[in-house]
Amino acid sequence: MALAYLFASAEADLVGIAATAGNVNVDQVCVNNLGLLDLCGVSGIPVSRGAERPLATPLRTAEDTHGPEGLGYARLPAGTGTLTDYDAAQAWVRAAREHPGELIGLVTGPLTNLALAMRIEPSLPRLLRRLVVMGGAFDYKGNTTPVAEWNVSVDPEAAGEVFAVWGAAWGLEEPTHLPIVLGLNLTEHAAMTPSILSRLAAAANSSTTPMSVLDDRGTRSAAANPLIRVLEDAMRFYFEFHFDQGEGYLAHLHDPLAAAVALDPDLVRYRTATIDVELTGTLTRGMTVADWRGHWGRQPNAHVGVEVDPDAFFDRFIARVGPFAAALG
Repeated sequence: MALAYLFASAEADLVGIAATAGNVNVDQVCVNNLGLLDLCGVSGIPVSRGAERPLATPLRTAEDTHGPEGLGYARLPAGTGTLTDYDAAQAWVRAAREHPGELIGLVTGPLTNLALAMRIEPSLPRLLRRLVVMGGAFDYKGNTTPVAEWNVSVDPEAAGEVFAVWGAAWGLEEPTHLPIVLGLNLTEHAAMTPSILSRLAAAANSSTTPMSVLDDRGTRSAAANPLIRVLEDAMRFYFEFHFDQGEGYLAHLHDPLAAAVALDPDLVRYRTATIDVELTGTLTRGMTVADWRGHWGRQPNAHVGVEVDPDAFFDRFIARVGPFAAALG
């Protein structure tokens, strides 16, 4: 859904997609990215294969949350494109060097690839115009452990490395260039519901059957539009997961919100802070900690999202993705 939003945004010019292992294994992510490009009729965007595992630990995946292929019940066409002959870390570096000071980096999974890229090119923070990270949970409950968010929990070493290096590269010298970090405390306010999905289908001029918690599990979308059908099938699995967790028949759109903020940071209100990742705690490994009051005596290294208007976000999402889907037929 994040990629669909970017494809549908006239001001977005994607120069690359880095496949990240996390929700599912990296090869499946590559397949998904190539298939989505074909479904959306988008060409010319290189897709690069990322690291197979985190920096220091085995990979954990989340098929229980996102389905065996990471797409819920959705099925994409077999992509006709091919992967680049360089990996995702190299893709970050190549793109930044080719477009110095122009690119907005967006991370919606574990930060493994970006951490590896920064090892190759330590000046990467200064080559990018902006970085937006979906990850962490600040003064808020986790969704993987009681205190840790999934993306950071999968590779906490990578997250800690990125935050440390980025802060050292900019810090107080140019605080506007600190990364924007959107944690669960913010993104869980962007809750997709069946009624919002119905609005999206209507904006795409697509007939469909509104979803309900009373539907049989795994009921497939009746949407006439191919993109709306994929999005509804993906969301149904996610709705069912959240319902089973006692959160309601809904789905948190963490990554699409991050994509929207990458294009328009004013969608969110921020607080500047020094953030770090707990790596050794027996109960708290992967926890993101924000030092709001400067207890550590370290310079700030992030703008942490603290407030968003979800209605404004969903209005924008529907206004963009709906017509984009309609144009696909």
